[in-house]
Amino acid sequence: MTCEMIENYELKKHTTFKIGGCAKRAFFPTTTEEMTQLLCELKNPVILGSCSNVLISSQGIDNDVILTSKMNNFTLEKNILTAQCGVKVPMLSKEAEHNALSGMEFMIGFPGTVGGAVYMNASAHSQAVSDTCVLCHIFDLDEKKLLELNKEEMQFGYRSSIMQKKNYVLIDAKFELRPAPKEEISAIMMRNLEFRKGKQPSLAIPNAGSIFKNPPNDSAGRLLEKAGVKGLKYGDAQVWMGHANFIVNTENANSKDVSHLMNKMYNMVKDKYTIELRPEVKFVGIMSEEEVELWDTMLNKK
Repeated sequence: MTCEMIENYELKKHTTFKIGGCAKRAFFPTTTEEMTQLLCELKNPVILGSCSNVLISSQGIDNDVILTSKMNNFTLEKNILTAQCGVKVPMLSKEAEHNALSGMEFMIGFPGTVGGAVYMNASAHSQAVSDTCVLCHIFDLDEKKLLELNKEEMQFGYRSSIMQKKNYVLIDAKFELRPAPKEEISAIMMRNLEFRKGKQPSLAIPNAGSIFKNPPNDSAGRLLEKAGVKGLKYGDAQVWMGHANFIVNTENANSKDVSHLMNKMYNMVKDKYTIELRPEVKFVGIMSEEEVELWDTMLNKK
């Protein structure tokens, strides 16, 4: 295989949480051909983008890992933006703004990649990936073949897509944008950035974004704040004082610290409101017995 590969690759440096052990082997594809070859040949690989909404086990990952950071090419033809899965979404926001095209303003402050954004149908400020995404090239890991899915076939919903229901990996996506005055686009992006500054910790403080999904017709942040979780600590993991739905790594937190703190947050809301919040952050890698128990509770597997 011609693709770059590193053994015992430390994942901690690759995540926004700055938490995680090593991958036995990490692969860094740059082209669709390299990516599909890896997906055909490797057994149950773990695919990671910018690792901005994952908690990677401090014990590491027992599978091969594909990191999409070098799948970072994109093209613009008229108002159609095509991007590989590893492109950081703020780059697409800026490209769209530069060309006076609207539809990407909401992603300007996101730390994630196209792969993660499409997988979870990322949304904010009344905009969502599903508003503009018209076509996806997907690799089906079960059938070992490439698929082309249109918007309807992607089955987009709130924070969801068909990729969460099937063993699919995004290769690239096409977005159809609409022309708009550049000044308006720039003003919306500036507002979005200002909003994020006030509501979310800067990425200079290691965190993984929102910890829990919003329950129907409510806000996880509101429920957590009313339950009194702000400032709670477990080891070096702490609930951010600025917003109750964020955990920050204050120094050298590990996956167990975060899992215990999440479980505490989950139980405090459940005890006060009988509402069971669902994690938005995904746990990836080897779980200790403690972590299995904590996550089984939060994912309602018990």
